[in-house]
Amino acid sequence: MRLVFIRHGDPDYVHDSLTAKGKKEAQLLADLLAEKELGEICLSPLGRAQETASYTIERLRENGRLKKEPVTYEWLQEFPSRVNLERSEEARKAFATDLYDDSGSSVYKLHRMWDFLPSYYGEHPELFDEMKWREAQLVKDSDAEEIYDHVIREFDSLLASYGYERQGILYHCDEGNDITLTFFCHFGITCVLLSHLMNVSPFTLLQMTASAPTSVTEAVTEERQKGTAIFRMLRFGDTTHLTLGNEPASFSARFCERFENTDERH
Repeated sequence: MRLVFIRHGDPDYVHDSLTAKGKKEAQLLADLLAEKELGEICLSPLGRAQETASYTIERLRENGRLKKEPVTYEWLQEFPSRVNLERSEEARKAFATDLYDDSGSSVYKLHRMWDFLPSYYGEHPELFDEMKWREAQLVKDSDAEEIYDHVIREFDSLLASYGYERQGILYHCDEGNDITLTFFCHFGITCVLLSHLMNVSPFTLLQMTASAPTSVTEAVTEERQKGTAIFRMLRFGDTTHLTLGNEPASFSARFCERFENTDERH
């Protein structure tokens, strides 16, 4: 079985759509994927992912390679966990450089779970432990554990419907297959799903990796013993289509390479 994860194009987050650059990226992606075997396509419900996928879906439909209509899954939306900074001083330490909203008031921002500062996680290595991340205070100040468990239940249910049933940290399959599932979704949710397949803390991938808009990540099953499978990653964040189209990868999903780089996200 093959799993392909595709991040949406350069985003206009305000309107949940693509920028002009994002549309060009999505077109270049479609140029590359039009002749590929994408199998069954699974979509995030969010506009930027749906718009990105539409370019490829249209091309597949035109050349008769769309075998089945794509399906939208609620749980493929960008991992929606937020940290409530009202909950504790511990939570505020994690986002010490960006606490308040833009109104100039004393209202704390709601932050995405994975945007906390390196100085914070440097003091909390439990966040990177396969099991102990669930016990971290920052996680307790959020809805991360509940949402994570919901997402992986739905993901495993989908894999089980294709014959791969989760048993402990492995997958059982009576009969393996060559089915491809292609997910048009987001960076955060991809990291969450991969962390489950790889049996690592989600924060290991959320904090230590980045994948550019429209990048392609791929994992395949490996069945060295009959009936027992794992998923092995073949590539992560591949932007070959952008290179071929002479289009630079977007900086989205990354923070500044140097603190002095004022034109990059801090």
